[in-house]
Amino acid sequence: MSDIPRRGAARTAKLASLPLGFAGRTAAGWGKRIAGQTSEQVSADMSAKTAEQLFSVLGELKGGAMKFGQALSVFEAAVPEELAEPYREALTKLQSGAPPMPATTVHRVLAEQLGTGWRSRFASFDDSPAASASIGQVHRAVWSDGRDVAVKVQYPGADEALRSDLKQVQRFSRLFQAVAPGLEIKPLIAELRDRMVEELDYRAEADNQRTFAAAFDGDPEFLVPKVVASAPKVVVSEWVEGVKLAAVIASGDKAQRDEVGRKLSVFHFSSPARSGLLHSDPHPGNFMVAPDGRLIVIDFGAVARLPHGMPTTLGRMSVLALEDRPTELFSLMREAGFVRPGIEMDPGAVLEYLAPFVEPMRGDIFHFTRRWLQGQANRFGDARGPEMEMARSMNLPAEYLLIYRVTMGSIAILCQLDAELPFWDIVHTWQPGVREA
Repeated sequence: MSDIPRRGAARTAKLASLPLGFAGRTAAGWGKRIAGQTSEQVSADMSAKTAEQLFSVLGELKGGAMKFGQALSVFEAAVPEELAEPYREALTKLQSGAPPMPATTVHRVLAEQLGTGWRSRFASFDDSPAASASIGQVHRAVWSDGRDVAVKVQYPGADEALRSDLKQVQRFSRLFQAVAPGLEIKPLIAELRDRMVEELDYRAEADNQRTFAAAFDGDPEFLVPKVVASAPKVVVSEWVEGVKLAAVIASGDKAQRDEVGRKLSVFHFSSPARSGLLHSDPHPGNFMVAPDGRLIVIDFGAVARLPHGMPTTLGRMSVLALEDRPTELFSLMREAGFVRPGIEMDPGAVLEYLAPFVEPMRGDIFHFTRRWLQGQANRFGDARGPEMEMARSMNLPAEYLLIYRVTMGSIAILCQLDAELPFWDIVHTWQPGVREA
């Protein structure tokens, strides 16, 4: 009998512990207030403990729960520093860690996907996983022609686990506000859920990786490993090694962090123009720095298909906002569907609302900091502030949702890096609609 139902029940039980823990901390919080602690002290304590439990539970899980945790971990830079420290390490672990599956299970999947003679395709195969992620784990091996390769093997039952876990996570979405104040969690969960089926097909991921590898082949700044072989639940690609981005964030010197930040931005904005695709899983676990300084990019399961590059409308909106042309900006936004039908708004107020989004484009160099991101999160997360009222009148068209999430995730990584870079120059070079506006 399969043990997938039992594993699913265990995951559900762990996820169910989250709201129970939150309820207990809420009750304890009332007691502390009675004992004389301020509401701010109690709130900070509860937020830290909620986040600590949240990432501790997600860190033990595979499937959709861990996938969501990885996506959310990018926004760690938006959390106030006094709350971030207790669980920053747990967040980092989510970016690359998960319990391994037994070697016998790995061998069974390889036989199903590559044929019963799968061992003949390898000169050697290491049964101990070199890395693990949300729906699969990676093994180091040597291909029959002598190349070092990475073999990504999908967990059996990953499709069931993904759907089940995301359904559970969606029920507890309000708890995640303790981790990223101001972040709209429900649309993020819905968008991640919609990407699950696509990510489960490793053949599609391999095709995406081939496209990226061809687009960046020979580039002196980027390295995308080439695909060697693929099947629905197995991908074999060239083995690459480098310093993990999490290590650069934690201990890289300023010059290294600035340079990595610049390359991340160039990759983000140039990929659609060069490959017709946007890498849509921007968390530090998917990036490394090669010994020669190139930025290594891996994991192409989630992409946005942009055959004509980034939407021209975004570039035109950016220029109109930078040039303080509110009437034209509002007209373009209404035409593109960024304003809800029938809503009348002050174009000047709309321009003021969008100012933080274009702030990094002002000036030759912009310094992305945690403090800056925290300020924006607090600004847009204030339910009583004018920004929230403005947000209710705005709309994010479906075709822009993934681009928005990926761009915000990439900016969050820049803030984790504390990077200074010529952001406007990069946007001006690669974003369609900027030069034409």
